[in-house]
Amino acid sequence: MARIVCKYSLFALLLVLILQYSFSTFAHSKKLYEKKPCKRFVLYYHDILFNGTNAANATSAATTNNTGLGNFNHGMLVVFNDPITKDNHLLSPPLARAQGFYFYDMKTTYNAWFSYTLIFNSTEHKGTLNIMGADMMNEETRDLSVVGGTGDFFMARGIVTFRTDVAQGDYYFRLEMDIKLYECY
Repeated sequence: MARIVCKYSLFALLLVLILQYSFSTFAHSKKLYEKKPCKRFVLYYHDILFNGTNAANATSAATTNNTGLGNFNHGMLVVFNDPITKDNHLLSPPLARAQGFYFYDMKTTYNAWFSYTLIFNSTEHKGTLNIMGADMMNEETRDLSVVGGTGDFFMARGIVTFRTDVAQGDYYFRLEMDIKLYECY
């Protein structure tokens, strides 16, 4: 009798292990389908850093100097109110303003951390999008998070993909922002 119980126990254990293995491989074999964004648009971010002589044109200013640790502006904090346009021309009518800050946070390469709000006040869109994340400048494209919004973008969630369009020294850069929203209400 003990042998029969032992055989059935061993068989049951083996069956459970096989089923568990097959379910785990089945669960991991599913393909992840990328969800399509509910809203998507491309905008251009223009930043003109104040250099001491361009007060009329500057859209951003360093509020702290770099620390001198490394050659990559480590510790420099920049506050901005930058125009956002539909095309890559600085003098095009702004569709929105980007208001926030970024700071350089690496000693060994250029890298910045952004936190800002896109403020839309046009016939196309009204409201805000809140964006934050690391901008690893040496990468061709970088993803930042859309963490919320108001108005037309109420409670929006998504990704903003940065691509450097133009960089002219430390004083002017233009980013292409591919904005993909996956939660729209």
